[in-house]
Formats: sequence, structure tokens, C-alpha cells
Amino acid sequence: MPVEVRINVAAISRSLRARGGPAERALRDRTERVASIARREAPGTMPRFIESRIEATSAGLQGVVTSTHPATRFVLDGTRPHIIRPRRAKALRFEIGARVVFARLVHHPGTRPNNFLVRALREGR
Repeated sequence: MPVEVRINVAAISRSLRARGGPAERALRDRTERVASIARREAPGTMPRFIESRIEATSAGLQGVVTSTHPATRFVLDGTRPHIIRPRRAKALRFEIGARVVFARLVHHPGTRPNNFLVRALREGR
């Protein structure tokens, strides 16, 4: 007696795109895992600005991890050596150890790139 299995591609596609279905739950879990890793890897106050969400697109559902911190691009790409000058005051004020220091300008050495979002994506797979 023959056994036949038919694959309904349209039904599979609809179920994968359905909001609240098993595919969305799995995608939401994975997206939140990537966001959690990104929060762990991000420097300073940046973790508070990392969010995750699920979006429906014409291609289907996709997970999105976003960092809205104003310095995110500088952390991801790094910076070149540059000069920092005060904007509203006559001097910059900062601490070195327990000592308060004032300066009219600072020669910043720049920073190395820290692409914590890519590392989170790779680790969260």
C-alpha cells in the first residue's frame, strides 16, 4: 500500500510568517538572547540603550537589535586621535585617580573599534 506525503509550501510559509506562532516565539527568544549578550558586551551605560523587537516584513519576520546610545557608532567604529575642547565652559574638568584636573584642551589618543553587536550576533546563533 503506497504512502504519500504532500508538502504544502504555502501553508508552511503562512505558519512561519504568522504572528504569535512557534516561529515567532523562537525568533523572539533568539533575538532577545543576542540583545542580552550585546548588553553584557557593551561598555559603560550603553547596555541601558539596547533593545530588541520582532518586525514583520514582506520577506517574513525578522529580529532586530538596536542600540540608541548616542556614542554607539564611535564605539563600534573606534575613533581617531582628536582634540577635545570645552563647549560651554573655559576648561574641561575630569578626575585622574582621586585628583580633579582642569584643562583647556585634551589630546585624546582615539579608541579601538569595539563591535560588540557583531560579537553578540555570532555568539547568539
